[in-house]
Amino acid sequence: MFDFRLKVFYTVAQRLSFTKAANELFITQPAVTKHIKELEQQLNVQLFKRNGNNITLTAAGKVLVQYADKIFQTYSALETELAQLNNIEAGTLHIGASTTVAQTILPKILAMFKRTYPEITFNFIQANTDQVSQMIMDEKLDIAIIEGSSHSPQLAYSPFAKDEIVLVTRANNKLSKKAEISPKQLLDIPLVLREAGSGTLDVIYEALAGVQISPKDLKIEIQLESSIAIKQYLLYSDTATFLSIQSVVSELKYNELSVIEIKGLEIFRTFQFIQLHGKNSKLIELFKRFCLANYNLK
Repeated sequence: MFDFRLKVFYTVAQRLSFTKAANELFITQPAVTKHIKELEQQLNVQLFKRNGNNITLTAAGKVLVQYADKIFQTYSALETELAQLNNIEAGTLHIGASTTVAQTILPKILAMFKRTYPEITFNFIQANTDQVSQMIMDEKLDIAIIEGSSHSPQLAYSPFAKDEIVLVTRANNKLSKKAEISPKQLLDIPLVLREAGSGTLDVIYEALAGVQISPKDLKIEIQLESSIAIKQYLLYSDTATFLSIQSVVSELKYNELSVIEIKGLEIFRTFQFIQLHGKNSKLIELFKRFCLANYNLK
């Protein structure tokens, strides 16, 4: 319900990239540029400094980010109170999520949801995308958030958030010194990948096919069942892996892992809500709205 231009600005400010903001918001890059320009004209200030492909926040932009945080939190509180007026304040939800979402995004949201709606109870299950999808179809879960590109005609899909997958390796090893490689050079790097059935793995293979790389040509050293296990393996080896940028924020900040760019290859995927067609409730809709309102808030 808030001004969409402000949401565009906030997303660009978080990502410091017009391209990444466009992908996350499901709009075009020219549309992002147009919204930012209109906002700058409306406020009569410059919000970003542009230097080639790099952008930084101006002093005015930093001020607006602080107020945008408060504005979005206020709107979230408003939506919560309106929902409570509709007596959506009790009940049980069975929630599921695929591995990356479960480990990096949902814990904070679930804690905030429980604090906001203490009378609502929920059960939570983590599994890979295929397993979570099957549990929705078996009616063991009411709603789930998955990664990957799987699609079943029995399920209703709706977008939750955009995510970028990057190639990372242990900092300060010989691989980390390669700031950028070609797709062909990837074939010489030992890799740690997720297990079969992982939505992350499906997205990676689909993106690599676009640069003419087949899974059978990769040097796969080992496949593990979680991002946490993969990161631990990386710290004690000279391998590399593809992981969600969401899952390596801390390791990048503390210089434990490094990103290796692959020329001509960017991997984005959409985290999606899934539920059975025709199975809906006010409680499910409340949870979905809460996730959308509180994702990316500090």
